[in-house]
Amino acid sequence: MTLGRKLKLGFYVIALGCAMVYWCKVNFSDPIRKEVQIPVTIPDIPTIDATHMAEALAYCDSFGYNKEVAILVNMAPHSGNYRFFAFNLLTKDTLVKGLVAHGHCQSTDHRLAQFSNVVGSNCSSLGHYKVGSKYDGSFGMSYKLLGQDFSNNNAYKRFVVLHGHPCIPIESQEDDICLSEGCPTLSPLVLETLSTYLDNSNKPVLLWIYD
Repeated sequence: MTLGRKLKLGFYVIALGCAMVYWCKVNFSDPIRKEVQIPVTIPDIPTIDATHMAEALAYCDSFGYNKEVAILVNMAPHSGNYRFFAFNLLTKDTLVKGLVAHGHCQSTDHRLAQFSNVVGSNCSSLGHYKVGSKYDGSFGMSYKLLGQDFSNNNAYKRFVVLHGHPCIPIESQEDDICLSEGCPTLSPLVLETLSTYLDNSNKPVLLWIYD
C-alpha cells in the first residue's frame, strides 16, 4: 500500500472514530447532568395549625361556646408576626387577624413572650378565656376576660382584658411591637372590626392563648 493510501485510510479511521464518540455523547449522556427546570414550591407555614383549630372546635362544642367565632392567639412567634386570629370554626374562614402585644413581665430583654399567672407579674397568661362584657376603660373600648384554666384563673384579679392601643401596628413587620401590662392588646382598628362579631354573638366567645 502506498504512503498516500495509508494516510487517506488513517484520516478515514480518525474521522469515523470522532463521529462515533459524538454520537455516543449525544445519545447516552448522563441524565444527572442534564439541566431540568423543576419548580420549587415553599409551602406556607400557618401560624394557626389544623390541630389547634380542631381542639378549639371541640372545646367550644363541649362548653357551649360560639363555634362561628372563636379567637386563637399563638404567642410562639415574635410580636411582629400575625398572632391573633378570629375564626369561624365551622367553615374555617378567617374573620379577623392582627398583631397582638404580650406582657412585658417587668423586663424589656425578652423578644418572645413569657408567661405567668401571678398577680403583679405583668406577663401574659396561657389558657382558655371567656370573652366577657364590653366596657369603656382607660384605653377606650375593652372586653373583660375570664380565665377558665389554672394557668389563667387570676386574669380578672390582674385586670387582664382585651383592648386596643395606638402603638400596635396593623401590618406585620420584622421588628417587635410594643409590650403590654399583660393584656392581649390589639390595634384599635382590628379591635373595632372584631367587636362586630363579639357584640352580635348570642353565645360565649372563646379566646385561647397558647404557645
